[in-house]
Amino acid sequence: MTNTFVIGDRVAYSRNFLRSTGQYSGAIPFARGRVVGVKPVSKTLQVVEIDWGEPDIPERVLSANLVLVSEFPFEDR
Repeated sequence: MTNTFVIGDRVAYSRNFLRSTGQYSGAIPFARGRVVGVKPVSKTLQVVEIDWGEPDIPERVLSANLVLVSEFPFEDR
C-alpha cells in the first residue's frame, strides 16, 4: 500500500524511487520538505505538494515516490 500524507508531514524521496531513477547524488536524494497540499488521484495515490526550500526540486510528487522522514532511523526529526 502507498503512503498517505497530510499537510505538515516532513517527507523525502523514497530509496526505491531514487534507485530506480539512478539518482545517487545531487540535491534530490538529500532533499527534505514539508507537505503543503495533498490532492487525491485514486484511492491509494495522491499528488503531494511540497515546500522543499529549494527552487530546483519539483513541487509536486506522486505519493508512491515519497516516505516520511520519521521512517528514517538515522534522520534528525
